[in-house]
Amino acid sequence: MARLDERVAKSPVRDGFFERQNFADAAAALWLEGELVHVEDLVLHDAHMDIRTPTHELTRAHAVLRSRRRIYAQKPDWALSRPGLLALRGREGQRGRNGADAGRAGSGPDAAVAAAGADESDSENTGQEDALAEELAEIDAVLARSSRLLAGENLAPRAADSPNVDSAGQRAKAPETASFDGLGPLIRDLDWDEDQRLADWLAVVDEVKDIPAVLAAAIAWEAWETIEPLQHQHWLGPLLVAGLLRQRGKVGSHLFCLNAGLRVVPRDRRRAQEKTTRLLAVLDAFAEAASAGLKELDRLVMAKSQMERRLRDRRKNSSLPALIELVLARPVVSAGLIAAELKISQRAALGLVAELGIREVTGRGRYRAWGFV
Repeated sequence: MARLDERVAKSPVRDGFFERQNFADAAAALWLEGELVHVEDLVLHDAHMDIRTPTHELTRAHAVLRSRRRIYAQKPDWALSRPGLLALRGREGQRGRNGADAGRAGSGPDAAVAAAGADESDSENTGQEDALAEELAEIDAVLARSSRLLAGENLAPRAADSPNVDSAGQRAKAPETASFDGLGPLIRDLDWDEDQRLADWLAVVDEVKDIPAVLAAAIAWEAWETIEPLQHQHWLGPLLVAGLLRQRGKVGSHLFCLNAGLRVVPRDRRRAQEKTTRLLAVLDAFAEAASAGLKELDRLVMAKSQMERRLRDRRKNSSLPALIELVLARPVVSAGLIAAELKISQRAALGLVAELGIREVTGRGRYRAWGFV
């Protein structure tokens, strides 16, 4: 892991390596849950160039991909902080009821957004900002109502949605509440206290803060598998473990791809009854993921050197060098993606692909895509 981190930090293909690892790790996360997502489909979906209707598994894999990018874009300690956990769980609007929670949440990007909002509320230049604030308040109200609805609460019907309104626009007498008790159990287990389970997991992470980073990360992963804090976002655990490695400084040049290593380890070892067996399994997963990362890095460096040989005697304003960088950054590229990124026509993109000599991976006559193995 240390060797991989050092090489990635100094590699000329660092950005391409990190982007390709993001796609591979997102696909591996779904593989661990028993779902198959092709990396090519995920790349096209990320580029908004789907050739078929996205499946539920594909959208979940894309959620993993976006979460990985979001974690790496923030500070190393953001993922395990309160604002980070709220953001990754999709609950940015929730804050603690006391001042201490508000103080902890008032750091990082959320604090900058809050400060910008305070400055805008103090300004009295025009009425446009007030109109925007009203629109955002309505959106927040809808999101809050949806969250309470999904949690199984009884909500009063809104005037706009209630049929009991007379011709004068006045609400007729109607029951004060509408029952949605049957909706909650369909979506989640109401006895599953995610906040308490997540607090228990964070307590385990806090207990191992003084032991070596890799062993602490292994214990954190094992605790996540045992406690299962989140019902519908179990894939977030390996990302938080990778964030812990980044926070501890063990892997700082990229976000470690733990899912890719767990995919290699047999399931009976990852799900063994003995805790020691599970810890040894995740340690082997760390080693497998680091080894696979080193091989991928070597492959990217070799591919870069081979493709750059075609740049000899090329004019200075050629788009071929940019195409090489794009091919290294993406596992699969299409003519539309190349044309959009390089600001050229699709016909010119096809010509550049033919000159570069990369392999067509779909085997189709239309909606083709290229990459290198």
